[in-house]
Amino acid sequence: MALPVEEWRLCAARRWAALEPALRERLAAASLHDTLRLGCGLLRPEAEAAALRRLCRRARAGKEPAAARFYREEGNRLFGRRHYGAAARLYSQAASHELPGSPEVSVCFANRSAALFHLGRFEVCLEDIARAESHGYPDRLLPKVLLRKAECLLCLGRLQDAADALSVVENKIAMDGIMTSPTHQALLKKLSQLKIKIHEKESWPEPAREACADIQRKSEIWEENDSISGASSSLSLNFDIERGRHLVASQDILPGQSLLKEEAFVSVLCPGESFLPQDSSETAWDTRVTNADLYCHRCLRQLLASVPCRGCSYAKYCSQNCADVAWEQYHRTECSLGALLLTLGVFCHVALRTVLLAGFAEVSRLVEWSHSGDKDLHNPEARCKHLSEAPDTRAGTRGIPGCNDNGQYQSSYQAVFNLLPHAEKHSPEHKFLCTLSVVAICKQLQEAGLEAAVLNQESSEKWSRPKICEKTSDELSPELKIMAEAMLRHVLQLQCNAQAITVMQESGSRDGAVINKKPVRLATAFFPVLSLLNHSCCPNISVSFSGTAATVRASQPIPSGQEIFHCYGPHRCRMRVAERQQLLSQYFFECRCQACLDEVESDVKSVVSVRNSFCCPSCQAPIQVGEDMLCCSNEACAISVSRESLSHHLRDLQQQIKKALELLRDRKADQAIKMLLKCRIDAGNFLSPEHLLMGEMEDHLAQVYATLGKWQEAARHLERSIEIVEMHHGPSSVEIGHELFKLAQILFNGFAVSEALSTIQRAEEILSVHCGPQSTQIQELQEMKTCLLELPRSVLQRT
Repeated sequence: MALPVEEWRLCAARRWAALEPALRERLAAASLHDTLRLGCGLLRPEAEAAALRRLCRRARAGKEPAAARFYREEGNRLFGRRHYGAAARLYSQAASHELPGSPEVSVCFANRSAALFHLGRFEVCLEDIARAESHGYPDRLLPKVLLRKAECLLCLGRLQDAADALSVVENKIAMDGIMTSPTHQALLKKLSQLKIKIHEKESWPEPAREACADIQRKSEIWEENDSISGASSSLSLNFDIERGRHLVASQDILPGQSLLKEEAFVSVLCPGESFLPQDSSETAWDTRVTNADLYCHRCLRQLLASVPCRGCSYAKYCSQNCADVAWEQYHRTECSLGALLLTLGVFCHVALRTVLLAGFAEVSRLVEWSHSGDKDLHNPEARCKHLSEAPDTRAGTRGIPGCNDNGQYQSSYQAVFNLLPHAEKHSPEHKFLCTLSVVAICKQLQEAGLEAAVLNQESSEKWSRPKICEKTSDELSPELKIMAEAMLRHVLQLQCNAQAITVMQESGSRDGAVINKKPVRLATAFFPVLSLLNHSCCPNISVSFSGTAATVRASQPIPSGQEIFHCYGPHRCRMRVAERQQLLSQYFFECRCQACLDEVESDVKSVVSVRNSFCCPSCQAPIQVGEDMLCCSNEACAISVSRESLSHHLRDLQQQIKKALELLRDRKADQAIKMLLKCRIDAGNFLSPEHLLMGEMEDHLAQVYATLGKWQEAARHLERSIEIVEMHHGPSSVEIGHELFKLAQILFNGFAVSEALSTIQRAEEILSVHCGPQSTQIQELQEMKTCLLELPRSVLQRT
């Protein structure tokens, strides 16, 4: 959720409508500095501020013992049903609501270690056992956990460590005296069994190490640019009035060549629905799994056993180190504002974290610079014109916005600050909403006694607990006004410069032989160098992410002198030009890329609209586009159908598909197949054969047949899905690469050797261009290929 929740947007809209017309006019024409100065007094304590407090009470970000009990009990229930992955996540949620250092949180870690043990994640299990011990796990329960520790060490082959752990358990039992309860007898039996296993393993000869075929990994050639941080030397930074700052190839570039590797200046994890303000009538505790449960809130690494924040229930980290670094850099300020930030949306959160990371001194310097006598600073278009006419612009990068005194463009706060906010293009109502939201954050900082921490970045120990603010005035301090002005600038910048960090997320369980993945928006970030890339509906690069780092690769040959283009919105293969233009309007430009110009000039109905269109329920001919009524294109038929009727039919079909997938999750594969086949017949009566939903159904059928081990049927359905995906996304798209990866898994498991090898080769060629030779999928493909090529020649000849 980028923007604030709807209730707050409506509240701000009512406040805007109630303002005097003269004040609205002043705000509409004001600079960012004046907008903030005028807006500070418009957040009324008894009205807007009170409404915001009510909304914040519905966003659950604090620690609540009742929630901890609920999640722990739910975890125990699922553990009993052997749903260990789900149980581990629930124990994590329980731990996030317990106080640090309490016996209760230690129980959460111990319970989670049991789930991790059953999942075979022994290293992480050991980490959780150590956490349980350090948080005061009850002494009477320690023997069971220590036996689990010994068993983990045994499974990892650390025999001496396992023996030492068993000695600790033996001493513990001996100190506790004679134990005759069934539980204690079971512990003694387990102890004896583990001692025997260790003795047996110690007596085994060291197994001969087989020579493993080394997977050939291509090394990426990389020479960094002298002027642009993180960019390849094959790029140059240019500037002109029409295109602004942009990157151009300074030499011929090959497909798959790395062009940019940049760490986000700032990133904020996108929360799930369960963390947003809810109606009081809704369930208090939500067990839905969201990004906030699956990824580290600092480095965005996938979580298996999260380390909770010591102050709130929302922030979770992959390690204690990440938790400590986040606390030092920004979370000690954000922690008590969790509910407010969830209510005001990710853009406001990114803006706050940006100024916290930059520090008050740098923020103050650049805000003061923006107030200097250069009138063009408040008129970006005029400033760009002067720069484009400057005699030294063509000779180098000195003078280009965001570059330092040496003409270098770095991934720095200065570069972020110089991204265009387009303040003059945003609607007055939107600017007012952003202003009220930023003022609300800064007032909360002031009221919570966090102002000094924000401005001076004092030690975390001193500010581990917010002080009660002595100030009683509603007026923001001059320093907080500077921070607020910078935040307002960043919120407005994000509409055009926010970069979504995406990840290929597994859908469903890993139990199957085929892992289905889909792209998911994980976080919103500022990438100053990546923001230099202009848009095209047919880009020549591909962007992939690893944690908070972005890598840009050429997706096609780029000759020297050609501009490097990124796709901000829908690709030309996925949407008609008119629809693309409508979506791209948020960036305040009309797209005139070559793809759009070609489509407009051809004056031919886009094939994209045909692929995703309805067809006649009677004769299956394409239906002509209309406003309310759609007519069959077959003159002999000429049936008319209301758009609402077909849309309703489509929604019903999507609900049926959803039910079929629920049957699959409940391991009712046969019923799922029957329902999906029925859906496919139904869809064929009113959707075009190339409609994306037709491909999705084929993909789902392939998934079900794969769970049953019916590899040939699975491959047949997936091949049909791939045909449709290729029509929509193109034969060398990353989407096709992911689909071919799934097909390779199916053919590998079905022992179709020659087909698997050819599919692996094609998938490698595509994915190495988009994701690089070191990506996880490329490595898995190479492992499959190595395994197949090592089969006996007689087997290869038969297949």
